[in-house]
Amino acid sequence: MANFSKSNAPQFSVDVYQNEYLPEGGREVNAIVTVTATGGGTIGSAVTAPHLHAPGQGPDAAVAIMVDCSGSMDYPPTKMRNARDATAAAIDTLRDGVHFAVIGGTHVAKEVYPGGGRLAVADATTRGQAKQALRRLSAGGGTAIGTWLRLADRLLSSADVSIRHGILLTDGRNEHESPDALKATLDACAGRFTCDARGVGTDWEVKEVTGIASALLGTADIVADPAALAADFTQMMETAMGKEVADVALRLWTPVGTEIKFVKQVAPTVEDLTARRVEAGPRAGDYPTGSWGDESRDYHICVQVPSANIGQEMLAARVSLVIPQAGGTSRSSEAESGGGSARSLGAQGLVRAVWTDDMAASTSINPQVAHYTGQAELAQVIQQGLDLRKEGDFDGATAKLGRAVQLANASGNADTAKLLAKVVDVVDAATGTVRLKAKVAEADEMTLETRSTKTVRVKK
Repeated sequence: MANFSKSNAPQFSVDVYQNEYLPEGGREVNAIVTVTATGGGTIGSAVTAPHLHAPGQGPDAAVAIMVDCSGSMDYPPTKMRNARDATAAAIDTLRDGVHFAVIGGTHVAKEVYPGGGRLAVADATTRGQAKQALRRLSAGGGTAIGTWLRLADRLLSSADVSIRHGILLTDGRNEHESPDALKATLDACAGRFTCDARGVGTDWEVKEVTGIASALLGTADIVADPAALAADFTQMMETAMGKEVADVALRLWTPVGTEIKFVKQVAPTVEDLTARRVEAGPRAGDYPTGSWGDESRDYHICVQVPSANIGQEMLAARVSLVIPQAGGTSRSSEAESGGGSARSLGAQGLVRAVWTDDMAASTSINPQVAHYTGQAELAQVIQQGLDLRKEGDFDGATAKLGRAVQLANASGNADTAKLLAKVVDVVDAATGTVRLKAKVAEADEMTLETRSTKTVRVKK
């Protein structure tokens, strides 16, 4: 394992689950890669003592909290009050020594605390000052989320830390900025900090909020009732305080003649990483995974190999974990081993291909691969079904959402099944027979859409 400056940094492991057997002429190899980090610094996220950390284990993080202060936050007036209370709760959860700032977002971004283009360092005094500054927050103005993110980026980049994280709250659509401008901002901020995004109420656009979280490798969710914001913000900050290693990349090395068809995170949520590949030397590429604490995630890797004869076998891909050089690229002649310009995290796994004439061996589907293929389809058909429903294609929506019910039932994804049952009447879950509900609460539909990518892990 790699040596870290922090003795409580997590240790990484990689496990590969696959059916390596292919029939003669078979070319597609699928594998589920489970990455686990254990023994990391969860001290800072302990609910019982959120401001403590072990001697010599000082925090290495900076956090920017972006609070929507547009005019719609005054309707109802309790929404702004709940947002202030939630931000105060998040500030209370900061570890001593963490750099932080609070940003008020409208059609422009303003520094609420500490101001002057600086970050504060969390202690009892600065936490108190920040909460005092929150009292000055009031609603008024438009919404241009890109300006909030750019200010957060400027502030976070001023700290010499490894973990940079944002928390963003909005209650409305990004009406005072073009979609292209927001996309340009997300492209500029990607890899510089991670960001969790939350929509409060039901007047915001799901695809905007989930798009922000996706681009910045964070989480997205709906808080339909503003009264639940404080608990959600506390949980988000506790999770952020538990991160110990930033900018971890999944590095895939493949031999000549092979091609990576896709790389997807499939647990705890579905996130397609294929297009985010950064070349990392001969036949190697890095796929960003963001920051890690004590946790485990699953990835589905699909590799196309050259066809071969019965009895032949080959290494289809080597999977390793690295921290690329600053700047997000890692070009090195030692890319295969994760050396050179990237720091290896000391864990790797192998994806193999073996050609056989044993039909039973070559046609069986690995349980992990089958499970997560279904979970990825579940997320897709929910999105398609909801989009068709909005377009008025009720037959198409019924078919897609029926398939979603069937997949959720078969995989044991009870949470998604419950959300689906608020949008459709389930006649027979096993066959996916459903009827669209005549009336659906907007919050229920938005919750299903926002959480459609959440998966359940395979039962091993």
